[in-house]
Amino acid sequence: MSDKPDHTASIDFGFRQVPLADKKPMVRAVFDSVAPKYDLMNDLMSLGIHRLWKRVFNTTLAPSRHHTLLDLAGGTGDISFGWLASGGGPAILSDINPSMLAVGRDRAIARGLVGNLTFLTADAEKLPLPDRSVDRVSMAFGLRNCTDKAAVLAEARRVLKPGGRFACLEFSRVQVAALEPVYKAWSFQVLPRLGQAIAGDADSYQYLAESIRMFPDQETLAAMMRDAGLARVAFKNLSGGIAAIHTGWRL
Repeated sequence: MSDKPDHTASIDFGFRQVPLADKKPMVRAVFDSVAPKYDLMNDLMSLGIHRLWKRVFNTTLAPSRHHTLLDLAGGTGDISFGWLASGGGPAILSDINPSMLAVGRDRAIARGLVGNLTFLTADAEKLPLPDRSVDRVSMAFGLRNCTDKAAVLAEARRVLKPGGRFACLEFSRVQVAALEPVYKAWSFQVLPRLGQAIAGDADSYQYLAESIRMFPDQETLAAMMRDAGLARVAFKNLSGGIAAIHTGWRL
């Protein structure tokens, strides 16, 4: 099998189809743009509820000083910081985007958390880490931006130790019918306008709203995790399915 890229293949970038090779640099450009306002962006996209979701997610990770965390697409550091603050062991804050990682590093320094924290610029589809090297792998609001989601899930399983757990927090498919029209209007009518007004960038916020719609629903993602070799896969809906936490184990 050839490792050469297929220049004829295409993939979704929001609602658009773009050449496969173009997606990563396009996503990188989005996050270069939003990095300085990333936490504000999450507040806008979730009406501030992402902070509660992350607390629930941190509990799901069950931090322990005996365990090591790999925080994929860790961005500005919220998950790693929550892990360390809850008594977790060493954490690796990883992101493909240096702009995002720089924000996370600055925040870690300000909080005095750098002693137990390592920073890693890496593509989640091909991690520069040994097999069976970490106890937990987390990914919060990052999987939907990855080009090859199956590769990310396979890599997460590869680097987990036997008995280790993968956990993903992501925007998902709304399960409460009454919420759907309100959430849709917020995502596609209000959010891009706020992005333009606050960050001077409507297009990036439009992409982020579209990327949520293109992301696999809860059952589909669970099936993808099983296909990657993760066991005892489960998910928990948050806020009526606006977001969901998926978990799976390497047994």
